[in-house]
Amino acid sequence: MATTKSSFITKVCLLLAFLTIPFHAHATVSKSSFPDGFLFGLGGSAYQSEGAAFIDGKGLSNWDNFTHQYPKKIADGSNGDVADDFYHRYKDDITLLKEIGIDTFRFSLSWSRILPQGKVSGGINQAGINFYRDLIDELLANDMKPFVTVFHWDLPQALEDEYGGFLSPNIVDDFRDYADLAFKMFGDKVKHWTTMNEPNVMTELGYSLGLFPPARCSSYMGNCTAGNSSTEPYLVAHHLLLCHAAAIDVYKKNYQDDPEGRIGISIATTMHIPINDTVENLLATQRAIDFAFGWFMNPVVYGEYPDSMKLIVGDRLPTFTEEQSESLKESFDFLGLNYYYTYYAENNPSSNSDNLSYSTDNHATTSFFKDGVPIGEKAYSLYIYPEGLYDLLQYVNETYNSPAVIITENGLSDANNGSLAEYPAALNDTLRITYHSGHLDALYNFTMEPGTNVKGYLAWTYMDDFEWTSGYTIRNGFTFVDYANNLTRTAKESFYWYKNFLAN
Repeated sequence: MATTKSSFITKVCLLLAFLTIPFHAHATVSKSSFPDGFLFGLGGSAYQSEGAAFIDGKGLSNWDNFTHQYPKKIADGSNGDVADDFYHRYKDDITLLKEIGIDTFRFSLSWSRILPQGKVSGGINQAGINFYRDLIDELLANDMKPFVTVFHWDLPQALEDEYGGFLSPNIVDDFRDYADLAFKMFGDKVKHWTTMNEPNVMTELGYSLGLFPPARCSSYMGNCTAGNSSTEPYLVAHHLLLCHAAAIDVYKKNYQDDPEGRIGISIATTMHIPINDTVENLLATQRAIDFAFGWFMNPVVYGEYPDSMKLIVGDRLPTFTEEQSESLKESFDFLGLNYYYTYYAENNPSSNSDNLSYSTDNHATTSFFKDGVPIGEKAYSLYIYPEGLYDLLQYVNETYNSPAVIITENGLSDANNGSLAEYPAALNDTLRITYHSGHLDALYNFTMEPGTNVKGYLAWTYMDDFEWTSGYTIRNGFTFVDYANNLTRTAKESFYWYKNFLAN
């Protein structure tokens, strides 16, 4: 049912209750500690790893266009033209994945590799279909279940050029047709789908801050040539949600005849905790969660946006028709959570009515620090706080009716200090082991609680890759990719740690 103002206050009280629960002592866990059928895997995405950007009939994506048009927006001026060349090397990579012993491999489809013009009417690229069929077959032949994301940020540039991409409601029909084709082509062998990955991140960075394609924002937010940071993020998110609902409808009506078939959505889920327990900071924490996570989660469970967003954003926030709301309610079989870190949240009531933006509408300030002390051990780009995963799962369980959950991303990055010859210590990634060990402990502790419904853990990422605006300046993988030496793959210590975790 819809949330109310009274239930909003109740959620704040629940949040405070969760944060006062003592975190369980770390357990020594392995795969066998988890329930039978619990999925363990690794993931990657098309633009970050495939390469082969301009061959075999693939069309131009917005990331192809963006990285060439705005190289200064990428930390090292790089692009995904070649990336890890997964397109040509997937069989060797699957051999390494098999050595680790994972149950499932998560990857995304490149929309423009399958539909170069973005539309079915514009022609289907059979070479793209064949690539994904061969990839899926290779995974299955090596006892790994394919876990497929329909859309992971790489929109066909043709749709951006034709009608503005996700700024237009026209995108909904084209997304439905694309998803329908994907289900038709691969659904006989793929039993786990997500409609999209982190639409909340893509929307803020692309339309509020102007850091991702199509690089739109208000002039007072950054170096953008067009955009409106106070309205466009909400419009784009609205259309993304309708795309999700359309794909879910197609799948459930036409393709979910196999009882093993499951479909969901993966949402970025940075957790927030109050910097102290004042009422103002508790409310600010709830707003921070609502604007970052509830923005997409509330609609796919309850069919409407969080109350705090309605109150603050007002008529800048689109509304769902009754039919749209009904199509969104409980529109997933499982929820994909992408968790990396937790912030402290503090009330920030100041706002400038002349410079409104999605990024400041929550009226909250976030930080890794409290009184100068970090929330956890420092890694390269974050502070490690496994307790945040436990808190997040508790919050989701209580606020959203105990949904089935799969952790679809969890991981950290290191600095890229050069080739393996220059930087052999890169293989000794003990901090990555510390990170995943702590989060798996937290996950195990949560699964031991009554009434929980977690189904899997997919770590990020299998191998170092193109990390969006960071380019190749950071490394996220369990496998080292030597960009200076023919993209040679070398297993890191974390690779062998995960292999041992899965074997025992």
